Amino acid sequence: MNKNEIKAIVDCMAAGKMAYEVQMVQTRHRIKLVDFWGIKAESQILEIGCGQGDTTAVLAAYAGEKGFVHGIDSASPEYGSPVSLGESAEYLNQSKVGKQIKIDFNLDILAENVEFQENFYDYIVFSHCSWYTKSSAELLRILEKVKKWGKQLCFAEWNTDINTIEQYPHLLSILIQAQYEAFKQESDSNVRTLLTPGDLRDIAEQAGWRIIKDSNIDSPDLQDGLWEIDKVLTDFNDEIKGIKNLPEKLTDLLQSEVSMLKTVAESTEVKPLSVYSFIAE
Repeated sequence: MNKNEIKAIVDCMAAGKMAYEVQMVQTRHRIKLVDFWGIKAESQILEIGCGQGDTTAVLAAYAGEKGFVHGIDSASPEYGSPVSLGESAEYLNQSKVGKQIKIDFNLDILAENVEFQENFYDYIVFSHCSWYTKSSAELLRILEKVKKWGKQLCFAEWNTDINTIEQYPHLLSILIQAQYEAFKQESDSNVRTLLTPGDLRDIAEQAGWRIIKDSNIDSPDLQDGLWEIDKVLTDFNDEIKGIKNLPEKLTDLLQSEVSMLKTVAESTEVKPLSVYSFIAE
């Protein structure tokens, strides 16, 4: 895609009006993913965990006017900041790609009444949403259920295998969140279940998918590492206070890790983790 084509996608995003350069970086990353997946024009696409539509907009641009993207998310339209999911979806639906997009929120894909036509979709997409699941068992059930709906699975999630020391602070912020999240009954956090590339491959294969291609995708300009670090340093004390059954020794360990995170984030240039992506059928 050339710069004008990328700009056209960014202009479809509500966040693009507030932080154009940030959305440009996020969109360029999604283009890398969609290029790797080989999404073709006129495709029917089901996107699980569409969130604010960062990947949805790119998928719709690639699918074209004769294609269709159905995004679903278990969160409410009020979730998300600085632009809520609902605000982003409304803006996206009114954009130039809006007519080939449908987005449903508050939708539990594992509910008995949620079903789609067998083999209707050319692609089923999971883009940066697997860590939002409650457990690896829940992700397994989801991948089992969606298999009958589509021909190809397109998956992407942060890669826990770091390549440079600059990625360490992002990983440490993720590990801290994953540890206290393990003791929460309900959550609206970004990291609810930490899954490695090996975990994801195993879960996909257990669900009956056959991985035909995988890759490690680098987008070093992504801001997510800085966002996760800031979240931990800002919210840690409130998070810990809200968990009643957290062992005292683990609390002490987490506080030490937060101190480590603060020190390394201040002394090291922060780069985001790479992204592990695969295609399965």
